[in-house]
Amino acid sequence: MSLLRKLTPCLMVESLPDISLDLLWEKGVRGLIIDLDNTLVPWGGFEIPPSAEAWLREAQEQGFKIFLVSNALEERVNHFRENLDIPGVSRAQKPRRGAFRLALSQMGLEKNQVAVVGDQIFTDVWGGNRLGLFTILVSPVDDKELFFTRLVRRLEKRVLKRLKT
Repeated sequence: MSLLRKLTPCLMVESLPDISLDLLWEKGVRGLIIDLDNTLVPWGGFEIPPSAEAWLREAQEQGFKIFLVSNALEERVNHFRENLDIPGVSRAQKPRRGAFRLALSQMGLEKNQVAVVGDQIFTDVWGGNRLGLFTILVSPVDDKELFFTRLVRRLEKRVLKRLKT
């Protein structure tokens, strides 16, 4: 598999609420691995946008299992695990596969039943694609990010440009 293919999401949308839960269900997806920072909430923020929270609740009501997988620190991830009553893992070391495998195991689902949702090609998409999961790239919720992430975004823009041609 070429590197460009490993970095190519199965689906690209503007934001979490733009993901059609009906479409995913029709594809056989029953579980969602969701990134935290700049996917679900602004980087460093502690408040979930109402539209994202409504989408999460709708997903749960439709029967999707949800698992947070984040490279953020444990205290941060625990805040959202407790407030949303959703399991998750911190310090995931994405794109490494360990946290994704843990999520699959905890949800009791097979690879072909799970989608990964995130805002970064080099962590969320690459990590999900390495396991053969359905990957969904969303635009970042906010411009505020770690310095290193801002540098990686430059390379991401080049990859996205190649994907669109």
